[in-house]
Amino acid sequence: QVQLGESGGGLVQAGGSLRLSCVVSGRTFSRYAMGWFRQASGKEREFVAGISWTGGSTSYAESVKGRFTISRDNAKNTVYLQMNSLKPEDTAVYFCATGASKYRSSRASEYDYWGQGTQVTVSS
Repeated sequence: QVQLGESGGGLVQAGGSLRLSCVVSGRTFSRYAMGWFRQASGKEREFVAGISWTGGSTSYAESVKGRFTISRDNAKNTVYLQMNSLKPEDTAVYFCATGASKYRSSRASEYDYWGQGTQVTVSS
């Protein structure tokens, strides 16, 4: 059974930082791409960042480029999302997902297992 568990969310002031973590079990973590998505209240889920199986290739939504960094530690079965210069519009539930292949993607349909999400709230 594949399980993903996010942590690291919370309340932070605008301009602050948070680091999200997601631990994966029940799958050979190092063989699959990973992604972070977010869903704000009343909005659809959107892509935030993706990383390939080795970590050698990453991609970001335009809205977070230059502020967020995705990384992974295959020895720890963990993917991270470092979020800097946070803005109120970053407020959302953040989900990690494990891909169906080695290659990163911005499409939710190319991820087959999802975590429960962690709330990030940025106050102005």
